[in-house]
Amino acid sequence: MATQLRIDPSAVSADPHIRHDWTKAEAEALFALPLNDLLFKAQGLLRQYFDPNEVQLSTLLNVKTGGCPEDCGYCAQSSRYDTGLKAEKLMALDEVLAAAKAAKDAGAGRFCMGAAWRSPKERDLDRIVPMIEGVKALGLETCVTLGMLEAAQAERLKDAGLDYYNHNLDTSEEYYPQVVSTRTYGDRLETLANVRDAGIKVCCGGIIGMGEGEHDRASMLVTLANLPQHPDSVPINALVKIEGTPFAAEAKLDTFDFVRTIAVARVMMPASMVRIAAGRMEMDEATQALCLFAGANSIFYGDKLLTTPNPEGNEDEALLDKLGFKPMASSCDKGSCA
Repeated sequence: MATQLRIDPSAVSADPHIRHDWTKAEAEALFALPLNDLLFKAQGLLRQYFDPNEVQLSTLLNVKTGGCPEDCGYCAQSSRYDTGLKAEKLMALDEVLAAAKAAKDAGAGRFCMGAAWRSPKERDLDRIVPMIEGVKALGLETCVTLGMLEAAQAERLKDAGLDYYNHNLDTSEEYYPQVVSTRTYGDRLETLANVRDAGIKVCCGGIIGMGEGEHDRASMLVTLANLPQHPDSVPINALVKIEGTPFAAEAKLDTFDFVRTIAVARVMMPASMVRIAAGRMEMDEATQALCLFAGANSIFYGDKLLTTPNPEGNEDEALLDKLGFKPMASSCDKGSCA
């Protein structure tokens, strides 16, 4: 049975391109379009809502590594798998702020902090809140990913000035049991609702390349697009195969499957930031350029994403320069940082 969503009729937009009534058949039809037609549609919508030659640069720091009790089949940080990753305690505030300042100096507009928890305890938030406040004071947009949140915890993070909360669906509801068993799809949707109700912007996407079918990718995007409000950020991750995890032996993801997923996400959620997230180390410059043409307008900037490698900053600068792209100003730079 499909998980029920909290639908707020007042959130339905008058913009005909912003829809919350997508069907799986419609999404699958987008995936089935000739690639040129799909890219044309996606690029046209990108141009309606964004400067097509701007890319948002975000930096992600793992402030607490490893030791997570969840069994997500892709994750090096699960305590259930022998991946060689050493669990570490929560970083000190001054270390986090130094990393945030370095990220801003390198051109990042948003600073994301991740902690490998199933869900944070109140004493954990006692240390996370000053990090949010400190990063915000540097003039950066703030984002955290801490696991499942209760409503009161989301309100506390909002009061601290948090801009975005990341909590990915990972995959379709149908394929989800093949990926993780220690929390339900409904648990994930409940956290998204708590974040949204608190007035925090939602960052939510998924991972492709875990053995799911194209119909699963379509189903995941339908769930995201039919939320009461589209996620403000939609990260699309390509599976990074990590030795010791259940998905380490998955077949290599086809480049065009990734590009198509980016493009369909742009068509279905045209006003959202669509991010090329994990997996860029496996992509050549031409593939990344094609993803940007397909509607992506955000990348993670820095040499590591949580525990996996990412292209170095100077490589990204060189690529963006070749393509004629410029960094997107953050809302803080525009004077509207909440």
